[in-house]
Amino acid sequence: MLRPPRDFFRPLALGAPEPLREIPVTPSRMIHFMNAGNERMRARVPEMLQQVDVLLGNLEDAVPTDQKVAAREGFIEVARTHDFGQVGCWTRVNSLDSPWFLDDVMEIVAAVGNKVDVIMIPKVLGPEDIHYVDRLLAQLEARHGVRRPILLHAILETGGGVARVEEIALASPRMQGMSFGPADLAASRRMKTTRVGGGHPSYLVRSDPNPAHPEAQRAVAQQDPWHYSIARMVDACVHAGILPYYGPFGDISDPVGCEDQFRAAFLLGCVGAWSLHPSQIEIARRVFSPDPEEVRFARKIIDSMPEGGGVAMIEGKMQDDATYKQAMVMWTLAQQIAKRDPEMAGKYGIA
Repeated sequence: MLRPPRDFFRPLALGAPEPLREIPVTPSRMIHFMNAGNERMRARVPEMLQQVDVLLGNLEDAVPTDQKVAAREGFIEVARTHDFGQVGCWTRVNSLDSPWFLDDVMEIVAAVGNKVDVIMIPKVLGPEDIHYVDRLLAQLEARHGVRRPILLHAILETGGGVARVEEIALASPRMQGMSFGPADLAASRRMKTTRVGGGHPSYLVRSDPNPAHPEAQRAVAQQDPWHYSIARMVDACVHAGILPYYGPFGDISDPVGCEDQFRAAFLLGCVGAWSLHPSQIEIARRVFSPDPEEVRFARKIIDSMPEGGGVAMIEGKMQDDATYKQAMVMWTLAQQIAKRDPEMAGKYGIA
């Protein structure tokens, strides 16, 4: 049942903070996952906070069942004892159908509700999942005096979720964004692969035989099995005013494949990706920061068309209102990154 539009931005519980009318946009090129139940990982938090845009305490997949409580308690300790500054403080809780979900949310909001920016919800099947967590969070925020709404981030990792991606994106003012989860989505779709992201050598197109030389070798190109779903997620997020992300690339030993997958997602409109290993942090930082030469050209378009109207010829290429909008996307992102990343600010020439 749809709520009246005038009620959409009213708190769902008495005493809960008023929902945000616009999602804050700050650089989030990499969402770095850590199991805070691991003491060695907790010891590296100060170092990680100097390197990443978002640090996420993972409580779900990759955390064994006998370590779920330790991971939750470890995340609470990390959030409570460290100053995250400009770094996003996120957590991925267990799925709604698990025996840990309720304790995850209730204990985290009670202990560090004013420190947590975003809670990531796995395996979202439809807007009703978001509605449930939305109401629960409002009640907990009111109970524990949380001053600003904790935002929600849905993981798109089931066929059912992809089928209802637009509804999920529009489900709540809490929605911050979505991440694409290729591994669980592959299992949900019964795809015949054990890879986590990236292409597959059997998913390809082959050129037609040469009639004059039918025995000649035919050109082959490997295809991207995730292109359609990522593009659909990006469109749903843009429509809802929230942010799309690529999820994990599982082969840590293949940095080239990781960079290719991240770059394809970036070109399609994703603003960041998950980093599962320290080696992927720099890949995400490089890929999801616009190329300095592209930023230079974007600035040139903006300077030549300050109002965004008309037509201009720049370096032999015609520019109009549409390319002005493209340039503004690039320049705005570069400015946001420059505030966070001094090295990129220097490359962009932004003081």
